[in-house]
Amino acid sequence: MLEALFAQRAAPIAQDVLEFFDACGVLILEGYGMTETTAAATLNTKERFRFGTVGQALPGAELAIAEDGEVLMRGPHVFRGYFRDEDATSETFTEDGWLRSGDLGSIDDDGYLRITGRKKDLIITSSGKNVSAANLESALREIRWVSQAVVYGDNHPYLVAVLTLDGDEVPALAARVGVEADPAVMAKDERVHAELAREVEAVNARFARIEQVKRFTILDRDLTQETGELTPTMKVKRAVVYREFGDVFDALYE
Repeated sequence: MLEALFAQRAAPIAQDVLEFFDACGVLILEGYGMTETTAAATLNTKERFRFGTVGQALPGAELAIAEDGEVLMRGPHVFRGYFRDEDATSETFTEDGWLRSGDLGSIDDDGYLRITGRKKDLIITSSGKNVSAANLESALREIRWVSQAVVYGDNHPYLVAVLTLDGDEVPALAARVGVEADPAVMAKDERVHAELAREVEAVNARFARIEQVKRFTILDRDLTQETGELTPTMKVKRAVVYREFGDVFDALYE
């Protein structure tokens, strides 16, 4: 029987998913690291793990949290710098030698690191509240019918989002609500919106009020690499989406 599985992913696994597999007898353990840390810097183990975290620092590795919430790392596993790029290297390290990860996180009293989002994905609302878009978007993508979710809200009183339909699930969703299985048609159908609204509300219940999506819309197509909205590793290019669908986001505040 499989006792433990160490997960290597570009994003965290939802805690309830980890707990579900654990109840089934499969312990999934997450760790954390970057190319710049030559693989893992923290790790959960079979003997010491905490769901919802990426574990404790490995031997020799040091962790710290900057004043703005950024995860900092130091130790023999950290690279010396970028090849022939002193400016980039200087920007990546603090004056006292800590590696800036670009990730936001917290460390509990037992030394377990919890990643809460990406610094560059931080949204600052008009009330001055900082919200991690990445965590909310990850939760929205867990909805069966959704392939991509992009949250917006800088300098606005609340968060909104654009969602895209998962092409593999379009036929099932269309049959469920009784509409033509065409994403362009479904994006405008009130029954589809109502179905997704229930799912979005369930996601909202997992977050603080300021972090919840108040309004959303559905795009009539998915985001793609060909249109420049996704990277080769299928990550959303936030700036591109904001620029291309600026009118769509703005309309959600009308």
